[in-house]
Amino acid sequence: MRNVNICFQDGTYKKIASLVERRKISRFVNEAVEEKLQKQKEELRKEMIAGYQENVKNKKLQKELEIWDRISGDGLSDE
Repeated sequence: MRNVNICFQDGTYKKIASLVERRKISRFVNEAVEEKLQKQKEELRKEMIAGYQENVKNKKLQKELEIWDRISGDGLSDE
């Protein structure tokens, strides 16, 4: 575990302090940050899946990729 100093706006700290015991604030903040990071990771995953699905639907792109697949080996032997 690493110790860091972070700053909260007064109102934010008061909200945390009213909900969490003084000695458990670090754990609370760590869990909140982990939840936020997990949500962002999941959102990125969904965006990547949506982008992939959009590319699959794009027939023009698919035709171009087919052409590149066919010509990418031109001039090379299979040996």
